[in-house]
Amino acid sequence: MKNRLEAAPMLGQTCHMLRFAIPVLIVLCLANPALAQDAALEDTEVTPPPAAELLAPYDPKLMRLSEVLGSIHYLRALCGTNEGSKWRDAMANMVELEEPQPKRKARMIARFNRGYRAFDASYTTCTSSARLASQRYVEEGAQLAGQINRRYGR
Repeated sequence: MKNRLEAAPMLGQTCHMLRFAIPVLIVLCLANPALAQDAALEDTEVTPPPAAELLAPYDPKLMRLSEVLGSIHYLRALCGTNEGSKWRDAMANMVELEEPQPKRKARMIARFNRGYRAFDASYTTCTSSARLASQRYVEEGAQLAGQINRRYGR
């Protein structure tokens, strides 16, 4: 009985996940049309974390997707795709629809920035390697969004 009660806060997070996974998947598939066809404890008493601090079961994939979006945002702009803020907007939309608590939101944004900076430190001009990395990250992002949606969607 206790496990059911502890899992209850996660149901709301799963619903939020549904609202963002599909738009992110669509954005990623539009970027690569071929993908659309592929499928220290303060006291000694042990207390569970408050519901607001519980992580969704899909958080590791969500954090990776945040990082991937940051990388795509940098690489696609570097290579002149003229998409403007498309990838930053996709991330903002994902955060808005997920409605994370402040610490979780900060982690998502930090991962986006980490992905951006990883390539900002390596590439100053568009090269064939940068284009290849961009393509691979779009594919990975589509996979992550699809996995999240399939596993935690309706």
